Amino acid sequence: MLSQKLQQKLLQKLSPQQILLMKLLQIPSMSLEQRIKQEIEENPALEEVGEFDDEFNTDNNEDFDNYEEGDADGEGSDYDDQEPLRSAEDEFDFEDYLPDDEIPDYRLQSNNSSVDDDQKESPFVSGVSFHELLGQQLGLRLLSDHEKMIGMHIIGNLDDAGYLSREIPAMVDDLAFIQNISTTPKELERILKIIQQFDPPGVGARTLRECLLIQLKRKPQSDSVDLAILVLDRYFNEFTKKHFDKILKKTRSTEDELKQAIDEILRLNPKPGDSVVETERSNQYIIPDFYIYNTDGELELILNSRNMPELRLNRSYTEMLETYAETKSSKNNQQKEALMFVKQKVDSARWFIDAIRQRQNTLYVTMRAILDYQYEYFVTGDERNLRPMILKDIAEKVGLDISTISRVANSKYVQTSFGTFLLKTFFSESLQNDSGEEISTREIKKILADCIAAEDKSSPLTDEELMKLLKDKEYNVARRTIAKYREQLNIPVARLRREL
Repeated sequence: MLSQKLQQKLLQKLSPQQILLMKLLQIPSMSLEQRIKQEIEENPALEEVGEFDDEFNTDNNEDFDNYEEGDADGEGSDYDDQEPLRSAEDEFDFEDYLPDDEIPDYRLQSNNSSVDDDQKESPFVSGVSFHELLGQQLGLRLLSDHEKMIGMHIIGNLDDAGYLSREIPAMVDDLAFIQNISTTPKELERILKIIQQFDPPGVGARTLRECLLIQLKRKPQSDSVDLAILVLDRYFNEFTKKHFDKILKKTRSTEDELKQAIDEILRLNPKPGDSVVETERSNQYIIPDFYIYNTDGELELILNSRNMPELRLNRSYTEMLETYAETKSSKNNQQKEALMFVKQKVDSARWFIDAIRQRQNTLYVTMRAILDYQYEYFVTGDERNLRPMILKDIAEKVGLDISTISRVANSKYVQTSFGTFLLKTFFSESLQNDSGEEISTREIKKILADCIAAEDKSSPLTDEELMKLLKDKEYNVARRTIAKYREQLNIPVARLRREL
């Protein structure tokens, strides 16, 4: 049975401008240039200012202080005072879209770089791939066409680290069904042994132990190499668990001899293919979004706007609106549809330019607040000077929502004189020491790492001993918290840190 009723709902919806700003906020500087070019391609009302185009040229060195109040919060923008969009059948005033004296030219374009910025490009080097290198070495061997086809199939099954993860019987079936090549496991094993003689040493291995043994057997013979081969061949399980006492007893060797053998093993490459694969991979560089320069104790914050194009409204589209404003008395449906398209594109272009400006301002004020909050750390570079800081602290300081701060911190990098860091690494919870002072968990992790680095490797500190050591330093931390911080620092347990 159908029925009608009235119902009130309170909903919170985001405007298209707010959604656009949120998406732009979480984009790092390296991806923003591509996003701007994509918008230029999709929106003909938006264009890039040419290098020698002076028609809309403005001072590139405008400071963030020139932005109107409220830009960071989405207030004070051009579209806030405009009337809501109407349907295509309703009349609308195109005079709102024509340039006038009330809207300065700098509000209709976005200047993202300075004339002093260097336009730098990173060269990429392409070389021979890992599988091509092995294929070339296979071609130098005196093998039949049948054997070379089997060899190429084996090479094709090697992963980037140089290991053969496919089983021999499975590859025999693959060759029979896919390439119509008849072979046997014995023949495939023989050709695999040939490939294991190729460079880099260790390729074609099926396990880590086999990879290390291949490399050791290609080294000049010596007592330490022979002992290392014996350890890996017969006592690999004890070696991985660092049960050195058992190895010493079973091999009847001295501690110095075993230490030399272990040094030989530690110098081997557990992933031989990576030495070649790294050269063919596209190098991934971190492009910082902020630069902090320390000049005699004075910190200077610069927002990275390098290589970002300057934007403006397309003059052709504004001229189309001017022409319509003069002849709007005589119009037909086709003209109205065309001009509605122009109106939508001009709106979208204005929103995008304003969103870019708001993004830059929001990034700057957020990083400025982080810099002021962690000023002592950015001056010294000592992690022990990091203050406990959460997203709410910065949100209250700049007057923005916590979600906005989170979008800025999760994907942005800052370059300092002591390294390049992700912004979210500066946020940490707090703990109280014995004197009641709040300290950052980053400080405790730093002290924990320093204690482990200074320990006696022949008798590493257990988590219980580390807890007592930190307690002596007035840091009251539980043993399970020590274990959690140690795992976050990728530090193994005491038994696996032991060395001879």
